[in-house]
Amino acid sequence: MAVHVQQPVRRHTVTAGARRPADHVWAVARIALGWIFLWAFLDKTFGWGFATPADKAWIAGGSPTTGFLKGAGENALGGFFAGLAGQAWVDWLFMAGLLGIGGALVLGVGLRVAAVTGGLLLVLMWAAALPLATNPFLDDHLIYAVVLAGLALADAGTTFGLGGLPVVRRTPWLR
Repeated sequence: MAVHVQQPVRRHTVTAGARRPADHVWAVARIALGWIFLWAFLDKTFGWGFATPADKAWIAGGSPTTGFLKGAGENALGGFFAGLAGQAWVDWLFMAGLLGIGGALVLGVGLRVAAVTGGLLLVLMWAAALPLATNPFLDDHLIYAVVLAGLALADAGTTFGLGGLPVVRRTPWLR
């Protein structure tokens, strides 16, 4: 009778400081998504004419939430979101979110907080757009929310970011 002996499974291990190709992909995705949030903040603040004309810029007295949220008025949850449009506390919270989430992603610090707050912001923006015009359920807001979760879970701040700094590694909310 032959006895089959199972060989131990050999696992690929990464030594401290070594990077896998996937780490670089996650880092590029992190920085690119961070730039999307930062660009939205900058364009809405200064009205550089890409999505926000100069006369509607936040520094010119415009509301960064009015256009999108008022446009939601005809949608499924439009009454709720239209009621938030243009309120100062909503504008400030939205703009702080864009800046904070974008900055965290670009720098690679606070990815857990950025993933939770960014995911919440994106899901709210998705809900404001319901029903969707081009797809019955899925749009870029939900895809970005999934990518944010992946960035946090992959510890993507350590490659091309400040996430590897000792103070960040020691402080859970900065990771």
